[in-house]
Amino acid sequence: MSQKEILLGKNLAQIESLCQELGFPKYTAKQITSWLYAKRVPTIEAMSNLSQKNREILSETAEIGNCSPIQAQISQDGTRKYLFPTPIPSDSCNASKPHFIESVYIPESTRATLCVSSQSGCRMNCAFCATGNQGFNHHLQPHEILNQFYSLPEAEKLSNIVLMGMGEPLDNTENVLKALEVMTAPWGLAWSPTRITLSTVGILPGLKRFLEESSCHLAISLHSPFSQERASLMPAEKAYPIEQTIALLRLYPWHHQRRLSFEYILMKDLNDSPSHALATARLLQGIECRVNLIKYHEVPGKPFKKTSQERMDTFQQILLKHNIRCTQRKSRGEDIKAACGLLAKTR
Repeated sequence: MSQKEILLGKNLAQIESLCQELGFPKYTAKQITSWLYAKRVPTIEAMSNLSQKNREILSETAEIGNCSPIQAQISQDGTRKYLFPTPIPSDSCNASKPHFIESVYIPESTRATLCVSSQSGCRMNCAFCATGNQGFNHHLQPHEILNQFYSLPEAEKLSNIVLMGMGEPLDNTENVLKALEVMTAPWGLAWSPTRITLSTVGILPGLKRFLEESSCHLAISLHSPFSQERASLMPAEKAYPIEQTIALLRLYPWHHQRRLSFEYILMKDLNDSPSHALATARLLQGIECRVNLIKYHEVPGKPFKKTSQERMDTFQQILLKHNIRCTQRKSRGEDIKAACGLLAKTR
C-alpha cells in the first residue's frame, strides 16, 4: 500500500496540483487550504463544503498529517512543555529508538509564545546544550514543524512563535522555509512575519536564503565575541565564523518591521567578564540590534555554571553604555526542563 500524501505543510500550488490529479474542480484547492490553515480541521471528513464523494477520494489519497502531543508538563510559572512523537525516516541517523520532539508554550500577561523545534536532536553539538547531548535523529518535515502549532491546545491564544526549540533551523533550511511560507501566506495561517523569530548559530548558506526569502525576525546565538572561545563552545564557529556572519548582517536593513537580536548565555567565569562585554559592544557597533542576556541553565554532566546577577547587571550596563540595546531574558519553565538549552527528550 502506497503512503498517503500529507496535506499539512503543502502550499497552495501543491494542493492545486493534487486537486488536478484527482480530477477536482480548480476552486477545491482554496477550499482545502481554508479548511487546513484557517479552520485547522483535524480530519478530511470535516471539510464539509467538499462533496462526500470528493472527501472519500481525497481520504484514499491523503491525510491531514496532524498529531496530538502525547505528554504535557506544567511548570510552577505556567509554562507548558509538550512532547510530540515523530515518524522515523528511512534515512534517519538513529533509527533504533523512537523519535520525539518538544515544544514549549510560554504564557505572559500580554502575549503567549510557542517555542518550536526544527529537528529531532541537533548536529551543532554546542558544549553547553542538552539537546546537542542527545545527538541528531532527523530533520523535521514541514508538517512536523507546523503540527506543533496546529495541534497545540492553546493555539488560539498564541501571539508569537520562536524557532528556538530542539535543532538548528538553518541546518534544515528547506523545510523550515516551507513551514514559514505556510505560516505567513494569505492562503495559509496568515501570520505577520513580525510575530515570528528564527534563532540560529549562523549557518551562512541557510542564513542567506532566510534573509532573502523570509521577512521574519532573526536571533543569532552569540555566547562569546572571541572566535577561539566561541569555537570551543559552538563548533559551528569553525565553519561559519561570527565575523563573517556579522559582515553578512550588515548588508541588510534592520528596523521595527524586521528585528535583529543576539542571544548571549552567560556562564560563570567563562564568558561573563567586562572584557567580554566590551568586545561584544565592539563587534556589534553600528548594527541596529538588541542583545538578550540569558542566565545559563545548568545541565547535568556539563561543567558550566550560571553567572551571578551582579555579573549579569554589569555586563548589561557596559553594553548600554556603548549604545547597544540590551535586556535580560527571564527564565521560564526551568523546573520542567523547558528553559533555554534544556530540551532533550529521547524517552
